[in-house]
Amino acid sequence: QVQLVESGGGLVQAGGSLRLSCAASGRTGAMGWFRQAPGKEREFVSAITNSGATTYYADSVKGRFTISGDNAKNTVFLQMNSLKPGDTAVYYCAARWSSRLSTAYYASRTQYDYWGQGTQVTVSL
Repeated sequence: QVQLVESGGGLVQAGGSLRLSCAASGRTGAMGWFRQAPGKEREFVSAITNSGATTYYADSVKGRFTISGDNAKNTVFLQMNSLKPGDTAVYYCAARWSSRLSTAYYASRTQYDYWGQGTQVTVSL
């Protein structure tokens, strides 16, 4: 069992930036970020393969967010720039079991085995 701990959330004004971190207690496969706003379903934000060779982004954040990872430290980051009020949500880190085969469905919640507790991101006007 792998534990994930997110950090870096907070309150920021529109146009500002935040950098989220997710530290895993052990090795993982691909890792990703999801977010959930009040009254809405949890939605995909971004993902990165274990090798870091491929990244994925939701259309809503493409060009503003950047995902990266430090495989040696079992850590993934989400650099969020040009934040909008619509980005306000609880952001969850997710990871796949290291021994799982690769998937073509990185945007699907069902493809992840481990989840963090979430970190609140609030973007004010």
